[in-house]
Amino acid sequence: MNTSPTRPGPVHLDTALALSQIGDAEAMQGMLVMLEDTLASDVPKITDLLLQGDVAGASHILHPLKGFIPIFCNAALCDHVSQVELLSKSADSAAVSAAYAALRPKLEQLLAEVAVYLADGAQGGASNAPSGR
Repeated sequence: MNTSPTRPGPVHLDTALALSQIGDAEAMQGMLVMLEDTLASDVPKITDLLLQGDVAGASHILHPLKGFIPIFCNAALCDHVSQVELLSKSADSAAVSAAYAALRPKLEQLLAEVAVYLADGAQGGASNAPSGR
């Protein structure tokens, strides 16, 4: 029995949207595992690349992230990822680093939301509805 206070709903993860696009709960679960692995790996890689001034390397990682985030996330996060990815194609390192510094906490929040969703699913499955933000 869980006696902890009720957790707030997801801010960025929209599993109803994902399920509507994927069409199968089991496939969605597998894709969420891939999303979790990708975020856990790519978020720190992008940070490291930008610290080294490697905007092209960061852009190379941001591009596929921009492509699959819309499957799982609300429009606000999708737009933010797209803006940073577009900026990474033409801006200097300082501008991209500043933009990514604002995006990174949102990606980390998404990673936490995915982890909670997957953990809840492994324990009998609570569904995360979109938060409306």
